[in-house]
Amino acid sequence: MYQILLNAHFIIACVIILMSIGVLIKSYSGWLGNKAYSKGDNGMTAGFVGLIWLNCIIGLALYFAFSPITEYALQHMGEAMKNSKMRFYAVEHISVMFFAAIVAQVARVKVKKASSDLQKFKLSAIFYTITFALLVSRIPWDRVMAKF
Repeated sequence: MYQILLNAHFIIACVIILMSIGVLIKSYSGWLGNKAYSKGDNGMTAGFVGLIWLNCIIGLALYFAFSPITEYALQHMGEAMKNSKMRFYAVEHISVMFFAAIVAQVARVKVKKASSDLQKFKLSAIFYTITFALLVSRIPWDRVMAKF
């Protein structure tokens, strides 16, 4: 079960990164090009935020129930804090990714409530840029590169 969830978590994360690039391109082109905010734009951001939350749920299952790394780290937190790789998985990855999900959700709410298309694209661009930066800052790049 651990390997299945870990692979799903990885695949969904790859899709999220690709989607975030698409969302950012649409957001900045809409903002700078003064375009109309469409149902497609709304659907793209809904899918993006939904996938982030899905991956959070899978990540939480890994963290609390299936991962031998976090199981060990949670039982030996003092030792884990002294080891940068352990600390990454025990604290940094989960904290920052959860915060990124919250930022993305706040963006979604603010964009839906914005009164103009320009404001929707501007808020999208700003909040989803922050989300993207948070996401890529805590991806375990060593593991990602090992998969390729």
